[in-house]
Amino acid sequence: MSRNFILAFFLGVSLFGLSVVVTLALYPPPVLENFPLRKPLVGSIFGLICVFGMLAVIFPGSCSRIIGFKGEKQQAPHVFYTAGNSKGKKLTLRGHHPMCKNFSAHVIQTGGKTFCAGCSGLFLGGLAASVGTLLYFFGNLHIGQNSLLLLWIGVTGVVLGLLQFPLFNIPWSSVRWFLNAFFAFGAFLVLVGTDGITQSIFVDLFLVVLIIFWIFTRVLLPQWGHERICRLCKVRKCEFRGF
Repeated sequence: MSRNFILAFFLGVSLFGLSVVVTLALYPPPVLENFPLRKPLVGSIFGLICVFGMLAVIFPGSCSRIIGFKGEKQQAPHVFYTAGNSKGKKLTLRGHHPMCKNFSAHVIQTGGKTFCAGCSGLFLGGLAASVGTLLYFFGNLHIGQNSLLLLWIGVTGVVLGLLQFPLFNIPWSSVRWFLNAFFAFGAFLVLVGTDGITQSIFVDLFLVVLIIFWIFTRVLLPQWGHERICRLCKVRKCEFRGF
């Protein structure tokens, strides 16, 4: 119950904060400040967020501990026992997910290797967001009247990325990959669209803090989803079920 409350709190605050950002964009406050370093400062902070996020994907050991599974190299294959079967069957981790049919939609296979669909999508979205950050905050990319359109596209990506776990049981790894890429790039679009409309350093910094909160929420939600999968599993004994 306490964990469900925490997840509900994070998700509720994330969606409420997003609604506040949309309200500020639809009814922008008057631009009173004249801060010439607004775009470089906000772009640098958001760029660092993208870089740290991509590093977390490249080094998945930390990600595995966060979502509740130990890293593959830190443990020997586990043994689980099916109902009515006294023989053990070894399970290993691939893409920091157990090689179990219940998690088949959470991984993608390419080039003979297995990757986490969610993390792969987040990496691609973060990479696209990094390129966009360089073009918009440090380059000469102007979005003009497209600010509101980019904002709504970004809002769609963030909402779908956050609600994919509690509301949708997605059976296709390609869809999970896309939603997570859309989530990461959507956060960038929300930031760019809001900046283009409000041109306020205070609104931008508020949104950057909110994006960090979205990331923490996105990290917590898979843990809840994985536990739900294991809780519904019919396997009598499995070391991956630590609850």
